[in-house]
Amino acid sequence: MSEKRAMDGLGAAMLIGFSGLMGLNQVVIKVSNGGFGPVFQAGLRSLIGLAVLLAWLGFRGQLKRATAPTPPETPATPVHWSRSVHFWGLVSGSLFTAEFICLYIALDLSSVSRVTIIFNSMPVWLALAGHLLLPGERLSPIRMLGLVLAMGGVVLAVLHRGSGDASLLGDVLALVSTLAWAGIALCARLSPLAAVPPIRQLTYQLATSAVVLLAISPLFGPLLREPTALHIAGVLFQSVAIASLGYLLWLWLISIYRANAVASFSFLSPVIAAILGWLLLNEVIYPQVWAALALVAVGIVLINRK
Repeated sequence: MSEKRAMDGLGAAMLIGFSGLMGLNQVVIKVSNGGFGPVFQAGLRSLIGLAVLLAWLGFRGQLKRATAPTPPETPATPVHWSRSVHFWGLVSGSLFTAEFICLYIALDLSSVSRVTIIFNSMPVWLALAGHLLLPGERLSPIRMLGLVLAMGGVVLAVLHRGSGDASLLGDVLALVSTLAWAGIALCARLSPLAAVPPIRQLTYQLATSAVVLLAISPLFGPLLREPTALHIAGVLFQSVAIASLGYLLWLWLISIYRANAVASFSFLSPVIAAILGWLLLNEVIYPQVWAALALVAVGIVLINRK
């Protein structure tokens, strides 16, 4: 397992753009929950996202890379076609499924700003795991300070519960979701998936989650909540900009750059989501939230110090 490169300007620019999409995505999920049951919406997103991804791969002549059948496993079998890869692909897909069951329901219960601040605490868990498990990713004192400050910002925002939109179940589900996200990143680095192209990893995740989410969605209440064109457009946005092309970019970045450096940029998402929630959903941003966002911004700078 080779050591990954430190963050550079190109990687930072792409991660800032991805964080912006993720921040907007939380608002879109919240709005689209008004027309679809949360788990059903997540399943539709995975199904449409999978179709978009396969169509894009077919257009580029790369479809076989993601979907070719597996030959019998032998010493000569390429590692990315082995049975162990299939197993870990299903593990990654199962974590992906759990992540979005929890995230979509959490956004149905709580405000965008609360859920995204908890959800984007993932870099703390991934960085701590990377410190123990990943080569070249031990935390220096200055980077540890960055993590502490960023996590302090998350805690400050969560402890503010006087706005009337606090939900204990929503907080717990958002935390479970972020732990599942960190698990996906670790699978991509520590398991045989490390030798698998990001395209195939994402195919495993979307295929597994589409089947499971759509199968279990009737257990979580009505599938439809009087959807409108706005709700349908929201699902399509999630499918194309996030579930297929967006996550493909994220998986590629985490295969190139150090895992905790990539993950640290997700702290930008709650900043963007809070601002968009204020602009688009009339959510109130309290002084405690502004203080939390300031701590997060300083934490990002320190985490990415070389």
